[in-house]
Amino acid sequence: MTDSSADKSRLSRRSMMLGLPLFVAGCGMGPDGFDGWPGFGGGYGSISDGGFVIPALDTTTIDSSLLRRSVAWRGTQRPGSIVVNIPERKLYLIAENGRALRYSVGVGRAEGLNFRGSAVIGRKEKWPRWTPTANMMVAMPQYRAYAGGMPGGLENPLGARALYLFRGGADTYFRLHGTTEPESIGRAVSSGCIRLFNHDIIDLYERVPTGTTVTVVQS
Repeated sequence: MTDSSADKSRLSRRSMMLGLPLFVAGCGMGPDGFDGWPGFGGGYGSISDGGFVIPALDTTTIDSSLLRRSVAWRGTQRPGSIVVNIPERKLYLIAENGRALRYSVGVGRAEGLNFRGSAVIGRKEKWPRWTPTANMMVAMPQYRAYAGGMPGGLENPLGARALYLFRGGADTYFRLHGTTEPESIGRAVSSGCIRLFNHDIIDLYERVPTGTTVTVVQS
């Protein structure tokens, strides 16, 4: 295979991954990125996944600005990369032609401030196991019951998916993950890294491969 052919192959695979969840959802990609879904994106119905049933989100009671949608993007990041804007409580997956998919996030009051700059997704897990940190167990003694880890499931704080951020080949212990508390999205909460609606972390998980660059902006 020539270098040119290899480059075209890689671009083709990247384009396929960015579009995959829309086809899984039975929707084509329209001008706003969500053709066939209710205006702000939709895709928040009940999901049967990995032996668990994720409840539908009641989008009639959720601020529509918190729901996934395609937006204009004027940054310099490459398509396929991720930008997490902590003050905005938003995550952007950069697409082609000046567009991005925008997801709302919840951030940790302390943990969210401890990480900034760039990293890469070094690992991806479905229904990940959760183990509280030593500091979390000191602050919240009830977490000591899970010192050996908590199996994945609907009650697991990491939710349906986790994307683990690495820097220089080492785990930063900073994650993008789902949540058991959808009401926390759009807020700074007491603990955790970057959390998304379970529906959104599943969508994001399917779109991005390991090695994806993630930039966390604090201001």
